[in-house]
Amino acid sequence: MKKTQLIARKLPWVFASVLLLGAGTDGGFMGGLLLALVILLPCAKLAALAAEKLGQPAVMGELIAGVLLGNLGLIGLHGLDYLKTDPALDILASLGVILLLFEVGLESSLADLLKVGLSSFLAGAIGVLLPFGLGWWVSALMLPGHSAYVHSFVGATLCATSVGITARVLQDMGKIRTREAKIILGAAVIDDILGLIVLAIITGIIAGVNSGVSFSSVSVIWLVAKVVIFLIGSLVIGVFFIPRLFRQMAKAKMKGMLFTFSLAFCFLLSYLATLIDLAAIVGAFAAGLILEGVPFEEYLHEDELSPEAMLHPLSAFLVPLFFLQMGIKMDLDSLFRFDVLGLALALTAVALVGKQACGLAVAERGLNRLAIGVGMIPRGEVGLIFAGIGLTLSVGGERMVDEATFAAILVMVMLTTLVSPPLLKWSFSRSRGA
Repeated sequence: MKKTQLIARKLPWVFASVLLLGAGTDGGFMGGLLLALVILLPCAKLAALAAEKLGQPAVMGELIAGVLLGNLGLIGLHGLDYLKTDPALDILASLGVILLLFEVGLESSLADLLKVGLSSFLAGAIGVLLPFGLGWWVSALMLPGHSAYVHSFVGATLCATSVGITARVLQDMGKIRTREAKIILGAAVIDDILGLIVLAIITGIIAGVNSGVSFSSVSVIWLVAKVVIFLIGSLVIGVFFIPRLFRQMAKAKMKGMLFTFSLAFCFLLSYLATLIDLAAIVGAFAAGLILEGVPFEEYLHEDELSPEAMLHPLSAFLVPLFFLQMGIKMDLDSLFRFDVLGLALALTAVALVGKQACGLAVAERGLNRLAIGVGMIPRGEVGLIFAGIGLTLSVGGERMVDEATFAAILVMVMLTTLVSPPLLKWSFSRSRGA
């Protein structure tokens, strides 16, 4: 209690310092980034500490701190408005979520994921089809003047699951190694893959309509084939060849060599994933799964830390920036618009309901189905990516996502992100009580 009171007394001074520092960003590109780090890193840690003292996951504190920092303009303080669009912060936040999924992959077992493969696939498939249909229905009901292309795009924004949000919460709760967590993470990766396929099909159809060329079934089959080839190919090749490669590199007897090449491998698979229109986090997760099977303890030299141990300080720096940025991008002013609020609440409702069906689709018995469904709720960075793409697309002069629809989708993304940590914690505690 005394620690919580001490934090409460210090927070006003911290935010007062933030406002003073945010009064100017004339230091150029690097100056703006350095100022952002001066502000965000202490805020992330203090907010995370306050959340944990209140019995909430650290990620909840980071998200709320981001929302507060990103909306100071509502009370006339605009010194930190540049954080919403700062390109350097975007890069660091993107690296943060890639490292988070890489770290989760390192802590997961490919053999364990294969054991829950059927449950993950069923949960992931239902978690795409049902939210897509519900999103289409809500869009058609509340945006009657728009075309089917718009409705399909709104449905697509509800498909994917944010692996990063759920993974971080499960880590904070110490549940990352449970069977439910493995199903959730596996289903979330499948969600992202299937959701991105849906997105690619819709954008391909839109591009075809604009150019007068139809989007053929052959194109769809080729897209699916690329995804399958990437995932299966990277895992098979990686499992057989990566341990041999690291065994040879260990002979160099240079500290940090294994860690450096582990990061390089993570970034390589992330890059290759983006080349075939997959999210980079899918490649990072696959890289972690592959390296999890490498016996690093046999290759390490005296007093040398494992790549996983060396990764923790780096992720402790970058991962909170991602969650802070998620909160910063939420525009609270949108909540005061009736049309945006109505659409946002409707989309949030079907987003929650649609993912709950994931738990019912799990093939195994004796599992916490509620926790599995709740773990699939947050749309997070994937939903934001989908909405951002929609802003750039149009058919016959009609934009797929206009400003009002984008605001509603953004609110839905943020609400599903904010409610997931406490709901996930409650669902696991409920299971223990039962």
